Amino acid sequence: MTDYSAIDFTPLLALSEDEVVTHSFVRDIPLSGNRTLALVTLDNGRDHTRPNTIGAATLLEFAATLDELRARAGRGEIHGVAITGKPFILAAGADLSKVGEIPSQEAGKLLAQLGHYAFGKEADLGVPSFVFINGLALGGGLEIALNADYRTVDASVPAIALPEVSLGLIPGWGGSYLLPNLIGIENALKVIIENPLKYRTLKGADALALGIADVMFDSVSFLENSIAWADGVIAGSTKVERPNRPSKIERLVKWDVAIGIARKSLESSIGTVALAPYAALDLLKAAKSGTKAEGFEREDDALAELIASDQLQASIYAFNLVQKRAKRPAGAPDKALARPITKVGVIGAGLMASQFALLFVRRLRVPVVITDLDQARVDKGVEYIHGEIATLLAKKRISADEANRLRALVTGTTDKADFADADWVIEAVFEELGVKQDVFAEIEKHISPEAILATNTSSLSVEKIGAKLAHPERLVGFHFFNPVAIMPLIEVVKTPVTNDATLSTAMVVAGKLRKNAVITRDTPGFVVNRLLAKLLGEAMHAVDTGTSFEVVDGALAPFGLPMTPFQLLELVGLKVGAHVLDTHHAAFPERFFESANLHTLAEYGKVLDRDAKGKIKGFDKGAVKIVAGGTSPMTAEEIQQRVEDGLADEIKRMLDDDVVHAAEDIDLCMILGANWPSQMGGVTPYLDRVGASERTFGAAFHTPPIRGVGVAAPSPVV
Repeated sequence: MTDYSAIDFTPLLALSEDEVVTHSFVRDIPLSGNRTLALVTLDNGRDHTRPNTIGAATLLEFAATLDELRARAGRGEIHGVAITGKPFILAAGADLSKVGEIPSQEAGKLLAQLGHYAFGKEADLGVPSFVFINGLALGGGLEIALNADYRTVDASVPAIALPEVSLGLIPGWGGSYLLPNLIGIENALKVIIENPLKYRTLKGADALALGIADVMFDSVSFLENSIAWADGVIAGSTKVERPNRPSKIERLVKWDVAIGIARKSLESSIGTVALAPYAALDLLKAAKSGTKAEGFEREDDALAELIASDQLQASIYAFNLVQKRAKRPAGAPDKALARPITKVGVIGAGLMASQFALLFVRRLRVPVVITDLDQARVDKGVEYIHGEIATLLAKKRISADEANRLRALVTGTTDKADFADADWVIEAVFEELGVKQDVFAEIEKHISPEAILATNTSSLSVEKIGAKLAHPERLVGFHFFNPVAIMPLIEVVKTPVTNDATLSTAMVVAGKLRKNAVITRDTPGFVVNRLLAKLLGEAMHAVDTGTSFEVVDGALAPFGLPMTPFQLLELVGLKVGAHVLDTHHAAFPERFFESANLHTLAEYGKVLDRDAKGKIKGFDKGAVKIVAGGTSPMTAEEIQQRVEDGLADEIKRMLDDDVVHAAEDIDLCMILGANWPSQMGGVTPYLDRVGASERTFGAAFHTPPIRGVGVAAPSPVV
């Protein structure tokens, strides 16, 4: 086993000369029975806008501090050690900018070993160790807590997470071994793999429920209560129960089954290009047996390999887009201009409209009224919403009182006069221009002049939808992605006449819905559907000219997308897909293909052959027969380059036309709205790396280039 104390870690200091060191400050706290608790407070000396981060100097100081405390414990001077952070923050993990600068796999392994060397001392103090999670605890910050014997958590902690796999890394300072052995494999899979890929974090109550924390206290007296609780543990009067700790049966039976299910889920949702999630999965599988020392060595090796990979650089770029740029949307007006929303109206009572209503009532907690052509449709929509609320209650995601309040806030009507006091009205009716125009023209007669109108159109002109409005300046595009509750993106579409109050309101509403919003200009397909239409159009063009479905799938596999083009077409609906392609062909006939075969496939109803459980077995024979007849098949290489060059050309046109403010906004939309793989860093860095940008417009979207997967050949730009 590795003797971490024998390793020379000083070479890492040269790589972090400008590190903002998080210092370890110690003070003694008297306990009952003449005992003493040494309290270590982590603090980088900055205000709360600069969270504690962990670098080489921080780790070495932390290790030295624990060595001193171990010696004091040996002399009987202290009887426990507790670690906490400066106000509101424990630690936000490693400084990613520094991790991204590590020059070699050897240096990466040294950093992994240093974390184990420092944090591992928490379990070898000779007295009980505690971590008081008083605020933000991400990555290495949470691993500080996991390495201790006991943990308390503040009820108001905003975010606890191990987000590493979304960054091209794994929890490599103990998390991959310690967490599953603390809270069980299924819970660990959620925290280490599922949550990061969905950009989700835990609150204090979540950490308590999972068993990450042993006890939770309110903020007002968190430190005092944590110290008192630790006193009880040290004295032996407080017993700690951990019901989620894995049993022998879980290790023998449940563990490998859960890993297998998670692997299949990953393959179907993100494909197999990403390294980090599968590395984490392997570590979690191995964590069911063996020693902690063996688990830490596995983490050392895995983290070193990932730090040296190009996927890390791309993932950090994608992470910064989601965590920083998405929080400060380009072109957003002053939030002070936003109008208050006290009631929401939803035009339509179908599945999409009902999903809107459920989301609005859950997040805004205001009355929501839905309407449709007849009472039967309205009643069906309200019934669906009430059913979803009941499901949330059954899953204990809401309380019985909350369920009752939400149900009471949802009503249905066929009388448009019931929309008179609505501040926000959104439509989700059939995707036909005339229908949407008439719906808005009718509802405008019943609402106040200040009410905001929003359309969920996916491809129609928002400006044209408002052509019959007396006040088109209050109309905005508000394009959700399906499933509404899960997909984190909303494209907020500004027409030439949309005023700032309307746009500001839309952005504030998106935030309250817990969505990331990107402002786009009013143009066919906006961002996501325009680029997907390009990709799907090229795929169908290849099929129409004689290329097999299988070759097309193989040609686009290097993109690492979670679905093949034909899976995506079936998901959105073949008729919807055909409509989207037709819309883009009509707008840009010289660049977007129309496909008669796709319309025939839509009438036929499917492309893929599935078994009784829905598992894909291959391509449907009838679908293959429909597309037969093409005489100019393409190779996979030709298709891949056509798609890459087509995307690069389209994105350059979109930027020149100010559809969005920057290439970063394109990447953000594709990551959040199309599940573009974060380990590729976004579509524009990928197109730079494979040379598509240089081939199509003689330059690059990013200078210097962003490293990542997808380097098919050296690019002159790079």
